[in-house]
Amino acid sequence: MPELPAPIRVALVDDQQLVRSGLGMLINSQPDLDVVAEAGNGIEAIQALSATAADVVLMDVRMPGMDGIEATRRILEQAAAQPAGSQRAEVKIVVLTTFDLDEYALAAIQAGASGFLLKDAPPEELLEAIRTVYRGDAVIAPSTTRRLLDHVAPLLRTQSPEQSEHAAAVETLTNREREVFQLIAQGQSNPEIAAGLFLSEATVKTHVGHILAKLGARDRVQVVVIAYETGVVAPGV
Repeated sequence: MPELPAPIRVALVDDQQLVRSGLGMLINSQPDLDVVAEAGNGIEAIQALSATAADVVLMDVRMPGMDGIEATRRILEQAAAQPAGSQRAEVKIVVLTTFDLDEYALAAIQAGASGFLLKDAPPEELLEAIRTVYRGDAVIAPSTTRRLLDHVAPLLRTQSPEQSEHAAAVETLTNREREVFQLIAQGQSNPEIAAGLFLSEATVKTHVGHILAKLGARDRVQVVVIAYETGVVAPGV
């Protein structure tokens, strides 16, 4: 009998114990998910993730002490310092917020989060978001992410040294990579891109890998932010 894959390890960070308990019961009810750590603020989260490896962190943005944005930045800095292939190098963070058009959500994405979800999202959406982020093959809740980015697009288009670097990096993409880049920015998954461009999923994955490397992007959400920054995608398009 084939061995089942190890469950996706989830860490919960929220200052309300009731919220953590509810999320924990929901997540642990799934055979492919397992809550391995909990924390009540950013400092506790950093300590917990230094002791226990997690694949996906659900991070509240507003917490006393250290908020979720600073905790996201520090956890991902620690992950980037790990040796390639290390269990702690691949951690992904999903931010939980009570407002979808929220500067906190944008700040969290710019800090390196792989997307965000509303706290009142349906349970099945939350569970699917964990799996989606773990697989890394789609942007979470594309419609919500697009709505946020449309809302804050003017802020993203402000000239900055980083924005100029991103524009130069976009210029290095091949024609095919630029096509894939635009479709990622529209929230399409690998299967959708493959179908639209008449390519195999393996070929799309290769293109996505090249795009991430050339743009210096951690994941697909970062790619979407860069697309807005550089004007490749315009609000509402």
